[in-house]
Amino acid sequence: MQNLEEVFGRMRRRPDIEAANLFAVDAADRLILDVAADALASPPSPKIAVVDDNYGALTLGAAVLSETSEIRVLQDHLTGERALDENAREAGLAERYTRAVSTAELLAGADVVLMRLPRGLAELAETADAIARHAAPQVRVFAGGRDKHITPAMNDVLGRSFEVVTPSRGRQKSRVLVVSGPREVGPSAYPVQASIPELNLQVVAHGAVFAGAKLDLGTRFLLTFLPRMRAAADAIDLGCGTGILAVELARQRPDLRVVATDESVAAVASAAATAAANGVADRVVVVRDDALGSFADASADLIVCNPPFHIGASVHTGGAEKMFRDAGRVLRPGGEMWTVFNTHLNYRGLLARFVGATENVGRNQKFTVARSTRRIEAKPDR
Repeated sequence: MQNLEEVFGRMRRRPDIEAANLFAVDAADRLILDVAADALASPPSPKIAVVDDNYGALTLGAAVLSETSEIRVLQDHLTGERALDENAREAGLAERYTRAVSTAELLAGADVVLMRLPRGLAELAETADAIARHAAPQVRVFAGGRDKHITPAMNDVLGRSFEVVTPSRGRQKSRVLVVSGPREVGPSAYPVQASIPELNLQVVAHGAVFAGAKLDLGTRFLLTFLPRMRAAADAIDLGCGTGILAVELARQRPDLRVVATDESVAAVASAAATAAANGVADRVVVVRDDALGSFADASADLIVCNPPFHIGASVHTGGAEKMFRDAGRVLRPGGEMWTVFNTHLNYRGLLARFVGATENVGRNQKFTVARSTRRIEAKPDR
């Protein structure tokens, strides 16, 4: 029988970015499993739900530590799903878990929930509400993370949905909150819908989506450049979040075919709901994808993008680079990519390398907007 370290020693992050300072397993994963070990092994075999496992450490750890045949997992990020599946195949554990298609299915009757604490309180609140709503009355939740990302406010958020929130002892700058006693919950407040008066737009947001039900400053700045973007038949909102850019493109250009894409379950659900709330669901197609991996070469005239500058909790430009590479492949010759980014990141060089000739067309106190034109004769840099 395998032990945890044998499994963890083979784990990788692919197809997500891999680098010396980015890890597939960390101290928080190990501590969650250690604190939950008795609950995972206790008879009768518990029903285990794993919420948003990063790369599979919690799911595969539960498979090693428990004899249960019921381990369900739901991950927000597509790269995390694919990494878990690949790591499970290498460990010979691919048959030990099933992938839930909804939060309700994931948590239904769960006795034990394993999860990483998200950085956003809205995401934590939505997750806690769902566990209290769907899990078994005796459920125990083991929610852990790195000390630098855990705040006292998390105890308060969890306390709205549960009677008992107890912190574990810390280890290697990590800690686990052990939660039990689900409270009775009323109608769900999620997803959140809010109005953006300056756009006369309704935005719908699940807790895990970037910026929530608000207009973030980068997107606000990029929106002012929509009238200057080239005429196009096909446009893509790459890394769409709540879909505000896609919706505005569809509203301002009724003949434009718009695809909004993101790797996040929360983002694509939010974008689809935002499109519906603004009457353009028939003209905005929402796709879950790892960057533009499923898109054909030379299939779009226009791409708009507000890329991330971090991967998980680590500041890293690898995610943006992947987006730029794919954009260079997917744009038709002469097509345009309009990108907004924090000025200090200076993405202009990367855009020129992967997409084509790039110029900075706007700058304010914090952000730069760049226009990149797909090179006509040369193939994109791979």
